[in-house]
Amino acid sequence: MKELILKKIENDKLVAVIRGKDDIDAYEISKKVIEGGIKIIELTFSTPYVENTIEKLSKENIKDVLVGAGTVLDDITARIAILKGAKFIVSPHLDTDIAKVCNRYQIPYLPGCATVTEIVKALESGVDLIKLFPGDLLGPTYIKNVKGPLKYAKMMPSGGVSIDNMDKWLENGAFALGIGSALTKYVATKGYEGVREEAEKFVNKFNSIK
Repeated sequence: MKELILKKIENDKLVAVIRGKDDIDAYEISKKVIEGGIKIIELTFSTPYVENTIEKLSKENIKDVLVGAGTVLDDITARIAILKGAKFIVSPHLDTDIAKVCNRYQIPYLPGCATVTEIVKALESGVDLIKLFPGDLLGPTYIKNVKGPLKYAKMMPSGGVSIDNMDKWLENGAFALGIGSALTKYVATKGYEGVREEAEKFVNKFNSIK
């Protein structure tokens, strides 16, 4: 199963990182992101009761949609997310206990790494895909530089990915792109429909450069 999930992430490339005021808000944002064409959803545990959203979206079993959990800080939370239906786990840091749980359930674990040392430790822990975090500080060329000594390391930037720079990340070898606050920047003025519009813009831009 892990291989199929990773292949889906590699093919789709766009991962929506969703933070809501609560589980209901996160659900509404997720639905609009999916309508806009982004089919990989990372629901973060910085959202209160987000496990409810993970479970609800997972049970809906929407065609081609992959639901995962983000901001997972420990192995207990990772297991809860997996049991609720999460198909991948993302954290802002590397935690070998989380890696063990994910490997046990054959679920991809994407730990946040910002140095070559962290990336090597992640690979040694059985991690298949690295979350480069914070992406805006590291920049697109960081991937190209790391791939010099670590040719097979797969990396997904999160933080700082925009419509204007997504082509640079992909040119430098990004496995996928984590897109966060850029999707919800117009919620206050346009409501949830603004989320769908921004998701569509990312999908259209990706289709024009792939």
